[in-house]
Amino acid sequence: MNTLPPLPCYLNGEFTELPNAKISVMDRGFIFGDGVYEVVPVYGGQLFRFAQHMARLDRSLAELRIANPLTPAQWAEIAHKLIATHANSTGASVQNIDQLIYIQITRGVAMRDHVMPTDITPTVFVMINAMKLPSDAMRSQGVACVTADDFRWEKAHIKSTSLLGSVLARQISFDADATETIMFRDGFLSEAAASNVWVVKDGKVLGTPKDNLVLEGIRYRLIEDICRARGIPFELRRVSREEVRNADELLLSSATKEVLPVTTLDGKPVGQGKPGPVYAQLYAGYSEAKAQSRQTPTA
Repeated sequence: MNTLPPLPCYLNGEFTELPNAKISVMDRGFIFGDGVYEVVPVYGGQLFRFAQHMARLDRSLAELRIANPLTPAQWAEIAHKLIATHANSTGASVQNIDQLIYIQITRGVAMRDHVMPTDITPTVFVMINAMKLPSDAMRSQGVACVTADDFRWEKAHIKSTSLLGSVLARQISFDADATETIMFRDGFLSEAAASNVWVVKDGKVLGTPKDNLVLEGIRYRLIEDICRARGIPFELRRVSREEVRNADELLLSSATKEVLPVTTLDGKPVGQGKPGPVYAQLYAGYSEAKAQSRQTPTA
């Protein structure tokens, strides 16, 4: 039996531990996947790009017609209490904690009906979890990915808890002993199962447009900012499957992968088959942003 660890969490106004957190079987998050989530990295006890995560949370909630039950200050207060509680329970210093804060909001509890009820209270859940960053070997050698057609729905811009499509997509790469599944819709790049994808060609970083076909990762703006600061050309546009296969460099980005080089795609080398110079610059810029975050308290 898979026993949950006693990690601190927050559920509907109360702080508790994961094994003790319970919701109704009639919660619409359980019945329909009717909810949204956010995953906020924590570096040195500080929430990384917290304002951007809160803005995306608001966008997702608005799409589902759920009012945000808390203010950004209240979300931050809950997160910092979980960080401090976890530090106290492990004897670690808050300044040495690199973790993830997971936030989930569902529409709430009601009898099963596809129509959205308007008179129920949202379910609010927050937990702290370990951050499993890529290994040194993955950064120095790069990772393998496989490709697949994007068979998910056309509202990928909502960070929805309805993740069965992404689960199935990620299983494709897991079964192939690869790190991610890079997906294409109508011959053009969309994203990976749990990551955004970046193509580097002739020194330029190419990404997919911020529309309903991809989830706009928080690293979208960060990578653009790093490119601008380091003089790297940057463009968002439709990227064909052929361009991906002929890329000089291929990169993944997400909260846990940060920026990660892909050196093998469907069993064939990407570019020179090793992490490239643009990746090195982007990761250096990302590391600087992390260092700065550690020194900047979350408002």
